[in-house]
This record gives sequence, C-alpha cells and structure tokens, in this order.
Amino acid sequence: MTAIERARTVAVIGAGTMGQGIAQVALLAGHRVRLYDSVPERAREAVQTVTGRVERLVAKGRLDRAEADDAATRLESAETLTGLASAALVIEAIVEDVTVKRKLFAALEGVVSPDALLATNTSSLSVTELAAGLAHPGRFLGLHFFNPAPLLPLVEVVSGHATDPAAAERAYRTVLGWGKTPVRCADTPGFIVNRIARPFYAEAFAVYEEQGADPATIDAVLRESGGFKMGPFQLTDLIGQDVNEAVTRSVWDSFFRSPKFTPSLAQRRLVQAGRLGRKSGHGWFPYAEGAEAPAPHTAGPEDAPEKVTVVGDLGPAAVLADLMEEAGIAVTATGQGGPYIQLPGEGQLVLADGKTSVEFADVVYFDLALDYRGATRIALSASADTSERTLAEAVGLFQKLGKKVSVIGDVPGMIVARTVAMLIDLTADAVARGVASAEDVDTAMRLGVNYPLGPAEWHDRLGRDWAYDLLHHLDERCPGGRYAPSLALFKLGYEAGEDEDGEEEGAA
Repeated sequence: MTAIERARTVAVIGAGTMGQGIAQVALLAGHRVRLYDSVPERAREAVQTVTGRVERLVAKGRLDRAEADDAATRLESAETLTGLASAALVIEAIVEDVTVKRKLFAALEGVVSPDALLATNTSSLSVTELAAGLAHPGRFLGLHFFNPAPLLPLVEVVSGHATDPAAAERAYRTVLGWGKTPVRCADTPGFIVNRIARPFYAEAFAVYEEQGADPATIDAVLRESGGFKMGPFQLTDLIGQDVNEAVTRSVWDSFFRSPKFTPSLAQRRLVQAGRLGRKSGHGWFPYAEGAEAPAPHTAGPEDAPEKVTVVGDLGPAAVLADLMEEAGIAVTATGQGGPYIQLPGEGQLVLADGKTSVEFADVVYFDLALDYRGATRIALSASADTSERTLAEAVGLFQKLGKKVSVIGDVPGMIVARTVAMLIDLTADAVARGVASAEDVDTAMRLGVNYPLGPAEWHDRLGRDWAYDLLHHLDERCPGGRYAPSLALFKLGYEAGEDEDGEEEGAA
C-alpha cells in the first residue's frame, strides 16, 4: 500500500493550534491543503498564520524562497464542507466531544470520494466509537499528532475495531513520507503514550502522598538520577493540573477504574483549589513574579567510608564497585549472599527492591539510576531504626562518588525504581494485549514524552526478573492491585529463563 500522492489534497478541519500545525506539516510535504472551521473567519485567519510561519522558516534559512512561494499557492481555506470534496485525506482537530465529532464525520461521508481516508486527531476518545454509525468505517482511523505538530516527530496511527488494515497502512506510509515517525497502535484508552506514561506521574504523586519526599526533591531525583528531562511535578504544572488530571481520569474510567490507573487525591485537591500550574500562577510550585522555586533536599557533607565489601552481584548497580575504587574506597568482593554493600559500621546499603528499611536491622536503600556513573544525584531511604552511623556512611559514600544525596522517607521502591518498574509492567501488558509492538512503545515514549529509554529497553537492561520482583514486593506491602505484576511481565521472565535447548531452567 502506497502513501497518498503529493498531488492529492489534504483537508484539515479545525483552525486551532493543532489544526494549523497539521496543515503546515502536510503543506510543506507538498500537498494542496484546505483548512476548514465551523467559523469561516477562523479558517481564513489560520491560513494567514500558517503562511506567516512558513515565512519565518525562510527568514531562519530553513526553507527556500521558491518552496515558500509554492507552498503559499497550495494553502487555502474552505467556506463549507463541500469545499473539501477533492481531499484524499481529511484530518479532524476540533473539540474533544464524541457527539460533535461523529456528526462531522457523518456529514463528511456525503462529501468526500469513496477512497478518501477520514482521520481524527483525538488524544483521548475512542476511535472505534467515533467510527460507529459511519457507512464506511473501514477508512476511519486515528492520526494523533503531538503539539507542536511541525516540531514533534511522533504520530500515533490508531486502528479502530473496524479500520481496514490497508487504510491504516496507507495513512502510516503517508505520515512517514511527511518526515514524521509514525507508530502503529490499536484503539485503547490513551493509545500508547497517554496509557504507558501514567506511572511517571502517579508514582511521584504517591511518594509525595506517602510523605516520602517533597515535590522539588522527587523531581530532582527523577531528573538527576533517572535521566528524565523534566520531573512530573514541574511537567504537570506546565501541562496544567486540570488537563493532566482529566487525562488520568479518562484512562482510569476507560479501564473500569483499574487500580493501576487510580488518580491522585493530592492532584485533585490542587485542581479544586484552582492551582492549575503556570497558567494560574501556582500549582505544585509558585510562579508569581519574584517567586523562588523550592530547592530539593540535599544532605550535608559526611565522611566516606575508607573500605566496603560488595556482597553478591549488585545487578543494575554493579558499576558502583568500579566507581568506589576509582574514588579511593577500598573494595572487597565476595560472591556469596547479598546483594548489598557492607559498610564498616555493619550496616548494609541495598538497591531499592520494593521492600522497606524498617523490616531490617540496619539497612539504607539507594535508588535506581539510569547511569550511576553519569548521575548527579542519588536518593537514599532509611527507617527510624537505621543507625545514624550507617546513614552517615551511606551518604558519605555517594558524596565521595561526586553525587548529591537526597534522603527520603522509608517508601518501598523509592522513586526512580518504582516508576521504571511500573512503566515496564504497563508496557509488557500492552504489548501482550496487541496494543503495539515493544519497539513502537519504546519509540513512542522516547519521542512523545522524551524518556531517556523506552520501557522495553529498560527491561532488557535491568534483567528479566528485576521489575517483576520489585513489583511483587511492592504489592505485598501496598496490597490492592496497583502493584500486582501483570501476567505478561511474569511470562517475559519465564520465557527468558528457558535455556538454549528450550527447557526451563532447573527442569528435570
């Protein structure tokens, strides 16, 4: 199946920011573009806006004058829906209302040719539901662009229950030809990005609600240890707390209020208080003129231990042995027991595993890092029973490695570890249910929300049992189903445990 030919017209319905962006993408790809809005004046103004953006590209040296002049001849507004009759592809970007959208597409069926594709840019509504009642639902699909459409490469190509595979493939190849990065997705609540991303926000809010740490500290740990570009508190203030919570509630309701997607009560209170983020002047953080952003908790200086013993295989944190030796800390390794770092005061330093410090005599947990060598901050957690010496030695050890240290409350799974484990679990479950391939999920999460690694990549890096074991321990300590590892995640570990002869490890 080939892409829609450049000579064919692309129509965009909705003259708002997203509609303008999609129109610009199709225009610069070489199509004739017709912009329609229920208010004709808006469509005419949108044409001028898009033309102005094209001119700015010329001024910045990103587009030739001849290309801009040619594009200007191919962009025009349509006064009525009948003006879209020649379109080979119609993309709708109007209000998120099922009734309004279905009425629009029913009218379009009587206007466009039988071979024209109809697409919705919805981010939250069911493509299957929007297609219901159409005479030809097979040509209907979702094309979810991300804002700003001209800059962000990701497009989710969503097939509803009745979408013809040939129509989805034609749309996929068309978007690919526009210079975008399309990913295939089945019609599921939130599609790929808004479904898989929920734990990034939810686990941070949960740590806050559990009195584990303040928002500034949680954000700093996820950025400086987890490798995320922005923390969830800062990001939701930018998105708007009302908008972010609405997406969370939509996904939660669509999954019949599964505990995996339960919204945050703390975020609900922010919305009720009108603290919506940057747009209201206050969200998790203040944004009034002169307001200072809260600083993350950073531990004061402590002396590093002169020697430690690494007991067992530290797994994802194995590089710490090299880092400690490079920093001048004498390291003795023993392969039996563990895994943990034995400190001189007899306390233990353990990678977050979903358990809590209070369960043990003298344990400090340390959080997962994307790259322990490159991380600039590490979170530690301890209980009231942890000795002062053990905590001081743990803090001093990481400071010796050049890291800032944030000491948080005794929350199971800490911050980065529980977030990554949940992202991995939701990805495994989505892939097993045919929502998307693991490769497409990883691509979507890297490009759509700028994650440092895709969840499937993280799973491969951390090992087959890491996420399952951590979530199992979390589920024991926080029962209710939120952290219960999926069957898909269990199967991933089981399949990886087969030996080269195809037999299960340990089988007779």
